[in-house]
Parts: sequence; structure tokens; C-alpha cells
Amino acid sequence: MKNITLIGASGFVGTRLTDLIKDEFQIKIFDKQQSPFFQGLTTLGDVRNQAELNNALQGQEAVVLLAAEHRDDVSPTSLYYDVNVQGTKNVLEAMDKNGVKNIIFTSSVAVYGLNKQNPNEEHPADPFNHYGKSKWQAEEVLQEWLNKDPDNRSLTIIRPTVIFGERNRGNVYNLLKQIASGKFLMVGKGTNFKSMAYVGNIAAFISYHLKNSKPGYQVFNYIDKPDLNMNDLVAQVEKSLDKHIPSTHFPYWLGMLGGFGFDVLSKLTGKKFAVSSVRVKKFCATTQFDASKAHNCGFKAPYTLAQGLHNTLHYEFINKNKDGITFESE
Repeated sequence: MKNITLIGASGFVGTRLTDLIKDEFQIKIFDKQQSPFFQGLTTLGDVRNQAELNNALQGQEAVVLLAAEHRDDVSPTSLYYDVNVQGTKNVLEAMDKNGVKNIIFTSSVAVYGLNKQNPNEEHPADPFNHYGKSKWQAEEVLQEWLNKDPDNRSLTIIRPTVIFGERNRGNVYNLLKQIASGKFLMVGKGTNFKSMAYVGNIAAFISYHLKNSKPGYQVFNYIDKPDLNMNDLVAQVEKSLDKHIPSTHFPYWLGMLGGFGFDVLSKLTGKKFAVSSVRVKKFCATTQFDASKAHNCGFKAPYTLAQGLHNTLHYEFINKNKDGITFESE
């Protein structure tokens, strides 16, 4: 079996990916935290530590780089660049030292910025926050690495939209929880589209490209289609949970005003709040992306978006996540 290191795989996506491919590849997880499900496969380390990476990649044949600083409220902001950019440089140096020529990198549609008109992979980068900027800089670093030996190196970049699924505690979970509670406050008209990707499909997409890697460069947006707008999402929650969910609409300007208020409170108190101006802005933005390349490359998603939402809603709100293990968003 091929030896593969999954960097940053103790979290949400990495756990699902490991479970999917553990019988097909010889897996090593390299992460600063122990994997709750695959402790025996975990080597503790940090992408900012070159020596640890050099040792971890001995005898490996491919790398999946999942590690990233991704939250909206990372402080100091230099951590985005220390981990996402310099960490990528460190991984590539360790790969070169150990003769590893194949890497799959999870980037983000955040490289395009907000409110773009269904961008495909050729759309110019225009990131609006430090996360998106650092991911784009990491992509540039990877391109430079590939260009030094394009006939013998393999680079696959996957730009997923927001990822959701069982055990996740990110923005989509918080949104679904609020909708399911029946106390949902809709900011705006609810006609803005929200692209999403189910973790089971993301894991399967990465697995597909591990099995079908080839020299050169490939880049894919990953979004599960068709996109839902906010009103559609509320309707899907109603259907899956078999309950009527009333929603109150607030104008965008009022939502942003509230977000700025929480920003001020956060700075004054040092506390982090669920509401912020950035989150309101992202909530009301249209995040719709062209994923035809991903869905026409030979890959077939094992789940529909509706199935992914149904699985998540039942796991979290009907079955109540009985093992109690959760992950932050990635």
C-alpha cells in the first residue's frame, strides 16, 4: 500500500478522510493535536517546525495538506501567514528532503472574495480577509514548487466552499441549530445563495484524486450542487426534522449595525461572540461558485446535498451525537 501522510488530519475533514481510506493506504496523521479516533496513526507535530516535518515525511509517497488557521477571529492575524503560508513552505521543503513529489492541498473559495458571479477556477483571486489572502499566498508557493519540476511533480489544489457534516461545530452547524430551534432571525430577504459541501463528499473527492494523481497541476472548486438559498435551506430543515419553522426577517443594515455592536463589545471585554460584522456580512453574501470541473472529472459524489443535510440534522438533533466528540469548522 502507498504511504501517505495527512497533515492536519486530527480534525473534522481529516477524520472522515482517514476513516474512508485507511484500508487502502498506509496512513500517517501529522497534527499538533491527537486524533480522537485514530490515536495509533497520529504523530504529534507542528507545520511550523521544520525538523518535525522532515522526520514525519521519511518514506512517504504523497501528502494531503489540511492544516490551516481558519477561524474568523484568529489573533494575532500573523498566525494565518505563519501556519497557512510558511507552514506550506515547510511542508514542501520536507517533501523535497524526502523525495515526495505528490501533494493535495485544501485551499478555499475564500480566495475569490465575496459576492462574485459564480466564479470558476480561472477567476482572478480577490480575497477579502486574512484567511483568504493566506490561502492564496500558499497556492502561489505551491505553484512555484511545481514549476521547478512540472513533469515529475503532482499538485492538486481543492478549493472547497464551507464544509458541514456530523460532529462539526462551525458556522453551518450554528446556523442549522438556530433554524431547528424555531428562533431563527433571517437577516435580509433570504434569497442569497449559500454554497455548501458535505464532509462525506469532500473526503471522497480527496480520495478520488489520491487514487488518480498524475504529474502536473490540477485545481478544482468543490461545491455540492444545486446551491440552496437561505429560504431553501430553512425548507430543507423543516422537511428533515418534520416541523414548521417560523422565521423573522431583519433588514441587512440592522443586522450589520448589530454586528458592529458586538465587535465593539468584543474589543472592550476580550470575549468572543457568535455574532460579528464579518459573520453578518458572510451570512448575507451570495456564495455561489462554478463546480462543473469537479463534477465532470470522473468523480461521482456519494451523497446529494439534501442527503448530507438530512444526515447531519438527524445525527445532531435527533440522535443527539451520543459519543459527544465534536470538531471546529475547517
